[in-house]
Amino acid sequence: MAEFLTIGEPLVVFASENTDASLTDATDFKKYLAGAELNVAIGVSRLEHTSEYISAVGNDPFGAFIKKAIAENKVGTSYLAGDDENWTGFYLKQKISKGDPATYYFRRGSAAAHFNEETLDSIDFSEVKIAHLSSIFAALSENNLAAELKLFELLHEHGIKITYDPNLRPTIWDSQERMISVANDLAKRANIVLPGINEGEVLMGSRDPEKIADFYLNQGETTETVVVKLGPAGAFIKQKDGTKFEVPGFKVDNVVDTVGAGDGFALGLITGLLENLPIQKAATRGCAVGALAVMNPSDNGGYPTVKELEDFYKDNKE
Repeated sequence: MAEFLTIGEPLVVFASENTDASLTDATDFKKYLAGAELNVAIGVSRLEHTSEYISAVGNDPFGAFIKKAIAENKVGTSYLAGDDENWTGFYLKQKISKGDPATYYFRRGSAAAHFNEETLDSIDFSEVKIAHLSSIFAALSENNLAAELKLFELLHEHGIKITYDPNLRPTIWDSQERMISVANDLAKRANIVLPGINEGEVLMGSRDPEKIADFYLNQGETTETVVVKLGPAGAFIKQKDGTKFEVPGFKVDNVVDTVGAGDGFALGLITGLLENLPIQKAATRGCAVGALAVMNPSDNGGYPTVKELEDFYKDNKE
């Protein structure tokens, strides 16, 4: 069994190659593997940690592409089911010269949204050290929300540390009120919560990093640490005992695509913790991986190997 575990919806993304053209006007697209939690699993594997991914895909060309790509990235597929009746989700992504690209999803009723909760009963948790969850999987269907809640329970029963990224996707929720309610309810079940500063404003009404951290630390007894992602500025960390730190980000001269940066931060932090790094150093690694991510057009293509990460540190010494 792997030391890292996650659950999510794998997607195929068609990324436009026409810079600054709208998705309506773009004509040239390149196909990539995507999915927030899967991005994290791929990055964890690339930094030489074993990872396992839980989900379902349709038995269709997109599903076959995803299975092949996941295997090529050395992520475990023991709990990746095939579905004859439901299709694999995909989405379109704009290419832009600055800012965040427009996206358009085709995922309602996908195979992942019909995930079979019984799959969770077959999981071997014996070597899992950290599990990573987000609100995306729960947003796909009531069935998935129930499955994610069950997974939280199983992880707690086995004493496994849980990181949680709200990873808000408003377009796949029935309402903003429902999104906020579920995302915050899931957060209080995690040991480490990773909201972005923009997500904090949506979820609890403030852009103040310390107020965001306090909100999640005070929600329940489970949360020990909150790491607020500040984008290029770095991260703010606060722990249950009141200890707090600020970690600076890394300067990036050429931002190609911001999608995948938050997942890059998560995988950097997680692999740091798997290597028993102090939380500040783990968060610094998160900032480094996030910076590398925005210099690549695919959702996870910029995630580094161990050597590439070492080289990035050498090139960015002050």
